[in-house]
Amino acid sequence: MRVHRVLVSPLTVGEVRLLGREAYHLVQVLRVKPGDAVRAFDGGGLEAEGVVQQVAGPVVVLKLFEPQPTEREVVIPITLALALLKGDKLAEVVRQATELGAVRFIPFVSRHCEVRELSPQRLTRWRRIAQEAAKQSGRSVVPEVSELLGLEQLPSLAERMLVAHPYADTTLAAHLQQAPLVPHQPLLLVTGPEGGLRDSEISHLVAQGAAAIRLGPRILRAETAPLALLSALLVPEGL
Repeated sequence: MRVHRVLVSPLTVGEVRLLGREAYHLVQVLRVKPGDAVRAFDGGGLEAEGVVQQVAGPVVVLKLFEPQPTEREVVIPITLALALLKGDKLAEVVRQATELGAVRFIPFVSRHCEVRELSPQRLTRWRRIAQEAAKQSGRSVVPEVSELLGLEQLPSLAERMLVAHPYADTTLAAHLQQAPLVPHQPLLLVTGPEGGLRDSEISHLVAQGAAAIRLGPRILRAETAPLALLSALLVPEGL
């Protein structure tokens, strides 16, 4: 039997009334009816089994049972720091990286960024995409999408930082052999814009403790690199 997933925050035991986007999706897209099973999640790691009690126009009434922590999240909490890209390329990066297991997205501006501002509408859209992707992929945590930062603010955001650089001396594989990932240790992965990060920006991050790494002999597009690197980091621990 198919179980419909729904975002409910905070999760409470008993009757919950849904309005807005989640209720619309249940009614108009999934066509739920009383008696259908649901699995509610709060976006922070808890889930609760439940059942649809009533569908009344735009309102859906659920009965939820005791919330429980889940074990579907990856053991390496990886944050992606993404330089702004032209168009809306980062929307798909957010969607696919959420499916892969990223825990946070930090858009930032660097010297070669052709786009230098992040509108509130686009930020809201990326946050909605992260919610949708988390729901679709069965995650219990919705990744945070932060406000726009400058590159110089990144080093203070994680215990460990990797910066993607196609001409780095060290490959990702060689770096991980020397310094394996530590479960539950936050990792910040920084990728640049279409024109790449400047040598001075790489040097600044390395001076602040980052390790410059390359994935392989080919140069990846700015929207491909974060997904390829995230996959390479998470596959060894079974996603």
